[in-house]
Amino acid sequence: MPVEPPDHRVERTLRRAGAEVVAGVDEVGRGAWAGPVTVCAAVTGLRRPPQGLTDSKLLTARRRNELAPVLAEWVTAHALGHASPLECDELGMTAALRLAAIRALEALPVRPDAVILDGKHDYLGGPWRVRTVIKGDQSCVAVAAASVLAKVQRDGMMAELGAHFPAFAFGDNAGYPSPVHRAALAEHGPTPHHRLSWSYLDDLPAWRHLRTSRLQDDSEQLSLGF
Repeated sequence: MPVEPPDHRVERTLRRAGAEVVAGVDEVGRGAWAGPVTVCAAVTGLRRPPQGLTDSKLLTARRRNELAPVLAEWVTAHALGHASPLECDELGMTAALRLAAIRALEALPVRPDAVILDGKHDYLGGPWRVRTVIKGDQSCVAVAAASVLAKVQRDGMMAELGAHFPAFAFGDNAGYPSPVHRAALAEHGPTPHHRLSWSYLDDLPAWRHLRTSRLQDDSEQLSLGF
């Protein structure tokens, strides 16, 4: 069944409630074993979006790479924030996501009056005025734009890392647990860019001693299998 293109309904609701500047926020890399978690904040106004804009996961890599520079010129403003693997380990994923999102939002040239956050969990919190939208990356223009820009940015970062660690094929798997990635971990152990609090290390006897503790977050543990 075809997915309906994103629209401005949520943005318009927030603007009618007094929010002049509305940012869409989306993340990528939450479930990866290596690399940062990346958040993009995008402000789009109410203009018609570029043709084909939708959730980045529904687009091919080629189409995302074609669309990202178009979006970067089309949006009113956008900014990216990252939380490093070490920060993910030390803070826990919810706090790391919040840190990356704050970095993105504070890098915008104007502070948003409201934020549309993809998903059902508000990992951002006050003082930001947040509206969570399940599948917001499919239904909201600003969130869809943020999803594509975040994905392309992080994929590029991981491809650059992959050039230094070719056995892990980060350019293909972006730090997620592909068979090649798993095999490289078993043979070589984690790189400096791996998250060392993730439970994958429990399944690697030669490297299990490297696992670190992390802040517990039951909702994240259950949803992501950490």
